[in-house]
Amino acid sequence: MTVRTTVHLMRHGEVFNPQGVLYGRLPGFHLSELGIRMAEIVARELATHDITVVVASPLERAQETAAPIAESHGVPVDRDERVIEAANDFEGRPFGRGPGALWRPANLALLRNPFAPSWGEPFGVVVARMHAAVLDARDRARGHEAVIVSHQAPIWTLRRHLEGKPLWHNPRSRQCALASLTTLTFSDDVLVRLSYSEPAGELAAHGKGVGA
Repeated sequence: MTVRTTVHLMRHGEVFNPQGVLYGRLPGFHLSELGIRMAEIVARELATHDITVVVASPLERAQETAAPIAESHGVPVDRDERVIEAANDFEGRPFGRGPGALWRPANLALLRNPFAPSWGEPFGVVVARMHAAVLDARDRARGHEAVIVSHQAPIWTLRRHLEGKPLWHNPRSRQCALASLTTLTFSDDVLVRLSYSEPAGELAAHGKGVGA
């Protein structure tokens, strides 16, 4: 008999960020009212699932997103530093066109090598820590389901690794909306399926993902 285990990688909900900065790992960034609603919608979506393990990044937005899921299943939210946002040298700066940090001449040196990337934590390091966290959650939830609440860049980078694609990519091409689920299904220890869904997609379409 093979054992089926599911690990859902969830991106947190929308963050209150009126200045539009790339908040990265900075403390003090909490879910917006819309983000709270996103988290509640996903919790309702997963209410009938056999979830026995809930893990989240230590950052506030991830902890707050995980809380309603954990509560509905009567389990704690376990903090895991390995699923934290990717380190980024643009952290704390406004991000975008015009006056945004990315387009300032002084910052062009940070963009010299998108394959590493030169502006932050190496893709390979992100994959290693995320993959280790997923395997631990899988083993703890064996025969059931686990939820890991993380961030866009780590989730997407791990997904590209699992799909055998180059780790470097255009951030605008990521399929990892706010409060989305990237679901990994294992048969015993073998990954047999990767799927993606957006339970809060209608709300996420109106959300902002800067510094996600």
